[in-house]
This record gives sequence, C-alpha cells and structure tokens, in this order.
Amino acid sequence: MRLTSSLILNAVLCAAVPPVPRQQKPPAFFLAGDSTTASNGGWGDAFLTVLEGGATGQNEGRSGATTVSYINGEGVELLQGLVTDNTDDYDCYVTLQFGHNDQASTANITMDQFQSNLQFMSEKITAAGGTPIILTPLTRRTFTNGTLDDSLANVSEASRKAAQAAGVPMLDLNAASKAYVQAIGSSDADTYNLAFGDWTHLNEHGATVFARIVADLVEEWRLAFDGYITPDEELSEKIKEGIYA
Repeated sequence: MRLTSSLILNAVLCAAVPPVPRQQKPPAFFLAGDSTTASNGGWGDAFLTVLEGGATGQNEGRSGATTVSYINGEGVELLQGLVTDNTDDYDCYVTLQFGHNDQASTANITMDQFQSNLQFMSEKITAAGGTPIILTPLTRRTFTNGTLDDSLANVSEASRKAAQAAGVPMLDLNAASKAYVQAIGSSDADTYNLAFGDWTHLNEHGATVFARIVADLVEEWRLAFDGYITPDEELSEKIKEGIYA
C-alpha cells in the first residue's frame, strides 16, 4: 500500500513526539496571593472549579495582602502545612501571585524586598516538598486613550527575577491578561468589574474568563496535567484570538 504524503507526515510526527504520560499522582493546587486571587474578586475559586480527575486545591488568597503581610501573617507556614499534609496523595503546587498591594507607596516595600520575599516563599514551599509557581500579577483593566495601562510592570519584572533566582517556574499571567484585555477594549473589559469603576477585581463572569487564562498557562507549562483540568476549547480559543468572551 502506498502512503499519501499527509499520512507519512502524520506517521513521522507520531513517531517523533511520544505521548506525554499523565502524572501518577493527581495535582493539588494551593493558591496564594492578594485579592485578585482571593474569593470575592479574584480568579482563584473559579480556577478550582475546573479541576477534575481527582485533582484538588484550596484558595488561600487574602484581600489586601502584600508579600510582607502574607509572610508575617503565617501564610507561608499555612502553605507549608498544606503541602506536607497532602504530599503522600498529591503532587503539590503552590501559586504565588502578588504585586498589586506591594507596589503601593503605603506598603513601603522596595522591589528588591518584593523579589526577596517571593524567593523566600518559594524556598519554603520547595523545602516542604511542593512546587512553587510564581505568577506575574493579573492586569488591571484601566485604559488611557484606548491603550491599556501597563501599571504593574515593576512588580511583574521583579516576579520574573524572583523565579529565575529561585529556580522555580514562572507563568506570565500579566502578559497574557494584558494581551486579552487590550484586544477586547475598555467597554467589554468593564463587564468584568466587580463593582462600577473597579478595574482590578473580578465579578463571577470575569473570574471564569481569567481563571481559564491561568488554566491554559498551567497546561501549557506542564502537559502532564491533561485530564486534571477541564477543557473549554471555545473559551480558550476566544481568549487566544482576542475575542470577547
């Protein structure tokens, strides 16, 4: 039998790219951050709803949190405990998404301190047996003359540096969320506001959309999560194409 060129190509691709094995233990995602992760205004709870196949998680985002308040408020000890209590049954991952409050002048936190705090948290989680994942902060949805404001550039850069210095994964939520929000424009972006004029926090609709961005970033980083995160191909494609969802 003579193979067509397309069949030959498919055969070559199948031979060259072995299937990614599903990881043996299901993942557990513990979410740390400020109000843009927390319940009632963040993406965290919506992200947990897309977990399946035995995957689990817990949202430990805190409204008003900075890296300093989270560390001093025993947030790191809580995360360590969640990891050690679950590591026998799950592969434990801890997302760290801070920056909105750390950059405020009233927080009195330098970018060097912010970076060091993220590194400290990452090291503690790693020592407990978990995998820290640093996320650059979710974009604010404020525009100037039709252009999305890049108001979180300094904390995003410090987050990147912290991940590199600690040798841990970094997922660029800031870049991904900026690209989508810029594409849909200010009027559509306003429909995600938790309250009128609140361009930082998310209502239920917005939480679903931005949780999908996080989920897609996580799956792109680690293909072995396939089967543990419920797909939504229509929503993922709209986000990818910059079409309002």
